[in-house]
Amino acid sequence: MTKVRRVVTGQNADGKSVFVSDEQVDPTTLALLPGYEFHRLWAADAVPALPTSGDEASAPAYFPPTGGFRFGFFSVPPAGVDIPPDLDINAALAEMDEKMPGMAAPMEPDNPGMHTTDTIDFEVVLSGEVICELDDGAEVTLKKGDTFVQNGTRHRWRNPGSETVVLFVALLGAERRK
Repeated sequence: MTKVRRVVTGQNADGKSVFVSDEQVDPTTLALLPGYEFHRLWAADAVPALPTSGDEASAPAYFPPTGGFRFGFFSVPPAGVDIPPDLDINAALAEMDEKMPGMAAPMEPDNPGMHTTDTIDFEVVLSGEVICELDDGAEVTLKKGDTFVQNGTRHRWRNPGSETVVLFVALLGAERRK
């Protein structure tokens, strides 16, 4: 498990800029997604207001609602890291719901990894090489330094390589209109 350093600023009661925290953040791991790591570094369920004390807002769901955001990293393991055959699926789903509420909701059980969310996602590949596949099978390969804007489309991530891929991600809650 890789820890990530997170430094947070804010303003004190006198309006002076201060460092509020400087800490190591552990990743969230899930039995249902072996080899994946999710670092949730900052989040809010509403548009932020400034000045701020730098206290972390309550934002329990994995995906943000309209006007909310999520900031973090996620890691995609290389090909061949599979779910153990003896995994208790019900227990693994309960773990996912407890650690990352709402993450499973947009996932398609009959099409592993494929999902659609009401978010605009900004991503940067920090290491490795990953494939993003869209619903019609169209694919793009992204390498270290590449950026990606995901506009609420149906997609899945795949890592056919031999090293773990790490992506920076900022998810912005969007309103889906029919």
